Amino acid sequence: MTEEPGRLDISDEMIAERRGGSSKMPDDMPTWMSKTIVGIDKFSKVIGNIVCWITIPLILGMVYEVFARKLFLSPTIWAYDMSRFLYGALFMLGAGYALSKGVHIRADFLYRNFKVKTQGTVDFWLYLLFYFPGLLVFLYMTIGFVQESIMRGEKGMDTTWMPYMWPIKTCLLIGIIFLLIQGVSEILKSFYAATKGRWPGQE
Repeated sequence: MTEEPGRLDISDEMIAERRGGSSKMPDDMPTWMSKTIVGIDKFSKVIGNIVCWITIPLILGMVYEVFARKLFLSPTIWAYDMSRFLYGALFMLGAGYALSKGVHIRADFLYRNFKVKTQGTVDFWLYLLFYFPGLLVFLYMTIGFVQESIMRGEKGMDTTWMPYMWPIKTCLLIGIIFLLIQGVSEILKSFYAATKGRWPGQE
């Protein structure tokens, strides 16, 4: 099948849009499943709406640093560390919300051509065999990193400011928890798609 000249290929966007976060679940879905999916997706949306505000201090800090450095020849000792910390917090704390919207990077060049049942089956087993075990191991390791960072009073060594590291490592820990929570919703959606041949929330 040849693509029409000038026609935009939006197949990847369509795959992401199937997870549009609709609050209306199919009538044939068990009540417990629909309530779980809707509840978790709403939770992730609230978290995403809160976390997006991190961009404000991130932008203000960078703008201040540029003006202070270029116009007044007085660079800060904190802007570099804060930019990394705020961006890292934005990335990790918003990861669960991004997953709920299906916007994480994935290899869709094969997946996009699968039938919905096949897509659901692939997603279900990947979540079950790799996603949850991997994140649980990551969670276990991160708990140790955070505890050690707090007990040692670990500080960053890249600048003279030397900020404590436990706040950003705690954001990593919380972000993993958010991903695990959203993963429950995603595996339920995948199970429904694998058994019914359509994604929940799509008419």
